Amino acid sequence: MFSHDATSSPTPDGDALRIGDAVLQSRFFLGSAGYPSPQVLHDALRASRTQVVTVGLKRTLHAAGDNGFIQLLQQAMRANGARLLPNTAGCRSAREAVQLSHMAREVYGTPWVKLEVTGDDHTLQPDPFELLSAATELVKEGFTVFPYCTDDLVLCRRLLDAGCAVLMPWGAPIGSGQGLLNPFALRTLRERLPDAVLIVDAGIGAPSHAAQALELGFDAVLLNSAVAQARDPVRMAGAFRDAVQAGRDAWRAGVMAKQDFAVPSTPVGSEPVLLG
Repeated sequence: MFSHDATSSPTPDGDALRIGDAVLQSRFFLGSAGYPSPQVLHDALRASRTQVVTVGLKRTLHAAGDNGFIQLLQQAMRANGARLLPNTAGCRSAREAVQLSHMAREVYGTPWVKLEVTGDDHTLQPDPFELLSAATELVKEGFTVFPYCTDDLVLCRRLLDAGCAVLMPWGAPIGSGQGLLNPFALRTLRERLPDAVLIVDAGIGAPSHAAQALELGFDAVLLNSAVAQARDPVRMAGAFRDAVQAGRDAWRAGVMAKQDFAVPSTPVGSEPVLLG
């Protein structure tokens, strides 16, 4: 059984992320797949200071005999007071995703689920119809649903209406590392859904992409490949940790508005100023 106690006290300045009964000090969610070794995964999770770790149920069932992976994952999660976010990666229908979600709740003892229903094998784009169907059913059955979706405003509204606690729109196709391909759509989501918890998931390839997402006002980011596939995953996890915090600080401080023309940073008066 994995611990999912993340109700530690909020950050000193009160800028905690609240999802249901969970109070999270970190806004950096991290995946657990594709690392060079279980030990590197353990060290990267600790460097990231993440408090939410995603795990694919299909993968862990396939690697059920890999006690090293399971044990080190548990140790890293306990060190950070992290909780598990099982995902339904690999599902292609609402029915399959619902069944896997029930299995995840039984195995991991958490109602949290990152809901993934793939609609296209080339882009791995989520299927909006199957996703909404699965989310509606799972919410009624007591799950806290984190749907991985596109940046379509209408779909996001429907998912919120279905009772999803969080929305996880993509920045770019999963694993592509292309960053935020449509900042306009993401900015629109933030503006039109001001009270929703929004987490950019998929496509982030560099710490600057994560900072940009937080600067747009998103509540957190979730990524995996950008850390797991780095030359030094542990150092990269630390870089993303700092970038996420920098982006959040910039959003709270107020990023200056863009201008279509030059604006002198130092106003120039008509009279000379004599010093001394």
